[in-house]
Amino acid sequence: MRDEEQEELARKAAGGDRGALEKLLAAIQPSVLRRCARFLPCYQDAEEACQDVLMQVARNIGGFEGRSKFSTWLHVIIANGSRQTYRTLKRRAAEQGYAEMPIDVADARTTSVIAGSRLDLLDALEKLETSKADLVAPMVLRDICQLDYREIAVHLGIPEGTVKSRIHQARGQVREYLLAGM
Repeated sequence: MRDEEQEELARKAAGGDRGALEKLLAAIQPSVLRRCARFLPCYQDAEEACQDVLMQVARNIGGFEGRSKFSTWLHVIIANGSRQTYRTLKRRAAEQGYAEMPIDVADARTTSVIAGSRLDLLDALEKLETSKADLVAPMVLRDICQLDYREIAVHLGIPEGTVKSRIHQARGQVREYLLAGM
């Protein structure tokens, strides 16, 4: 589906068109799953996050005002949903007595480094969020969701220079957390 068609479906769905919402959800599901998988180390976790994101889109589409592109709005929901799924999984692991989140990885020779790096990054983002929450969203939107600075500025309602500054600060903090091993 072309971006223009997706934007039109989003506008109709935001206006209350249930048919447009169903078409939109079906169209974005594969992309949402791929993007959730960028955050989370296990495919099953990405699937769980994807379902949560689709539910959030369905519940909150009425709040989509069209100030930014639908894809930008969706990226924010994906980032927040994936990070929330990670927090939930981490909490469940702690409740079950694990010191760290267990990871089921198909091929440990190739995937474990990637999965471990993602978990380290998510932990660093969580730590950053507790100390400097305003730095997390710009970095996630730029480095993980791969939005351009202008899109991030429009979505967050802050100047582009502030976006760049916050991303720079966030990267420095995350780098420190990762190098220190948290």
